[in-house]
Amino acid sequence: MPRHLLSIFDLSKKDFKTLFKRAAQLKKEKKSGKSHEALKRKSIGMIFEKLSTRTRVSFEVAINDLGAACLYMNPSDLQLGRGESIADTAKILSSYLDGIIIRTYEQDRIEEFAQHSTVPVINALTDLGHPTQIAADLFTIVEAGKKLNKIKLAYVGDGNNIVNSFIGAASILGFSLSVAAPKGYEPDSEFLKKAIESGNGSIEVINDPKIAVENADVLYTDVWVSMGQEKETKKKQKIFKPFQINNALLSLANPGAIVMHCLPAHKGEEITEDVLEGPNSVVYEQAENKLHMGKAILEMFLKT
Repeated sequence: MPRHLLSIFDLSKKDFKTLFKRAAQLKKEKKSGKSHEALKRKSIGMIFEKLSTRTRVSFEVAINDLGAACLYMNPSDLQLGRGESIADTAKILSSYLDGIIIRTYEQDRIEEFAQHSTVPVINALTDLGHPTQIAADLFTIVEAGKKLNKIKLAYVGDGNNIVNSFIGAASILGFSLSVAAPKGYEPDSEFLKKAIESGNGSIEVINDPKIAVENADVLYTDVWVSMGQEKETKKKQKIFKPFQINNALLSLANPGAIVMHCLPAHKGEEITEDVLEGPNSVVYEQAENKLHMGKAILEMFLKT
């Protein structure tokens, strides 16, 4: 049976340590111009049902850097877009490919695909989670000199797929996580329940961003309106206004706290431009690290 990365819970504490070490090594090699074709002669497919800039480009470059062939597939290019079943698509594509990266809507879609795939399936974002993003983010935090077992990470904003995956990561790695979201916009309750039941980490979900960021070492935010929620834009802009990361909120965190955003950012909404571009921001390093972590993940799940 192939090993899939469908959720952050598919990674162990040991896996994270291995990924961090390997991503750092691959980043160093990339900077020095050293090639590393660990997946030479393999073919990897990418099915993206949602738009993407960083995740798509970083994975395509990662695949090329590792010596594999990349096949990008828009749903409109597949019979999947014309009603072919997920099961049949998975069976056929996995007979051609050595691995499949999927970005889709409902978690059930990627779960069903993986059930019928004979090759590893990697989640490049669903409405429920974004495990590859969080792995890259945690690598960035470690790279910034923070010790994960001693940090407090404060997430301020919508309780979306990013938050869900951070909740899972906190339970696996044991760091402190404080989530501040407006009432009615909290993270997935089942994901939270699963994480709390694991007994690791300190996880709280509150509705006051000022309390959440007190003594925080990392401040993290994301767009208020996720893909597919565009009709809620005006409503959310009003509700989420007190949840903006700005200098006043940053001043409540620990000195030297870093600021993160998975991008794209709506400057002046969830985060002010001066904070995003300020000395505490590691946003662009965070984006770059998607490439290096993507390569480490591909090696871990596809290298034989």
